[in-house]
Amino acid sequence: MAGDETTHPDHRGRVIQLAFGTMAAQTLRAAVELGIVELIGDGERTAGDVARGCGTQPVATLRLLRALASLGLLAQTGPDTFAVTSAGGLLDGRRPDSVAAFVRVLTNPVMTRGWERLADSVRTGERSFDAVFGTDFFDYLRQRPELSAEFNTAMSQGAWAVARVLPTAYDFGPFSTVVDVGGGDGTLLTAVLRAHPHLRGIVYDTAEGLAQAKDTFERAGVADRAETVIGDFFASVPSGGDLYLLKSVIHDWNDEQSTGILRRCAEALPAHGRVLIVDELLPERADAAGAGPLELSDLHLSDLNMLVTIGGRERTREDFTGLCHAAGLATPVVTPLPPPFAFALVEAALAG
Repeated sequence: MAGDETTHPDHRGRVIQLAFGTMAAQTLRAAVELGIVELIGDGERTAGDVARGCGTQPVATLRLLRALASLGLLAQTGPDTFAVTSAGGLLDGRRPDSVAAFVRVLTNPVMTRGWERLADSVRTGERSFDAVFGTDFFDYLRQRPELSAEFNTAMSQGAWAVARVLPTAYDFGPFSTVVDVGGGDGTLLTAVLRAHPHLRGIVYDTAEGLAQAKDTFERAGVADRAETVIGDFFASVPSGGDLYLLKSVIHDWNDEQSTGILRRCAEALPAHGRVLIVDELLPERADAAGAGPLELSDLHLSDLNMLVTIGGRERTREDFTGLCHAAGLATPVVTPLPPPFAFALVEAALAG
């Protein structure tokens, strides 16, 4: 009850902990920028060793390392000695499962400054990013190639975990050509092609989004079955596919824009074809309980990030059904991926 002076101490602590969230995120950012995890490696290092390796002030370095230990990313093994935990290892940019670029992007002022005006976005329903930076998010990236490349890397890191399970979580057998709409650097399509040698693939995106895709195909040995096509998925999608794959695309856009993208896919779809949306699935009800490593609260925070920064939204099963119907697709079959994933496969055929 509001104003109840007998509130449980744990509740007070929880609210205060949440207020420190920005500081925790910037602590991760500092660790990534300084290369802390890479420097410590598989053994133990003293704070002095880390400071010398990073070129940082020794006492301040010790304070940072202790904070990282309190967050579970390092383990303090002695008075000034530290080792990397399994969670902290994910900040190593050299690992294929690294989230270092994701941390850098999510904690960049480009992403955080709009959040300072979250209340404005809630009042208006409009993204605040544009008011802060004078343009929309994707146009801002187009004008800054280095930041755009980092964003692409972050999206690739986000796709990596799903790419490990999607090839066996969905039956690709009936299809011959997969069109990965908004597929960026081709990480997801590459995983599908490697697991299913009968398939050909097209990754379709902007020139900036596709910048690393051909290299991805070459490294994976699938370049003879994969191609890149530059275009605007609001206007059209490549013809000739019988499976149109959209991973973490629909959540970037509002309902009208998302319906338009799906309608373009429906227009290109043969009678036997399917549209496969791979996106985060909001539960019908928001509870404080977790859903594994990605907590339900994180999904709802991601939803607010879409509101503030890009103008899209995360969606429930009912929301996806409404989009599919509006785009000329049948009621989708929604299959949540197993934990720890918060993603679902939303498969739709043409409406009868």
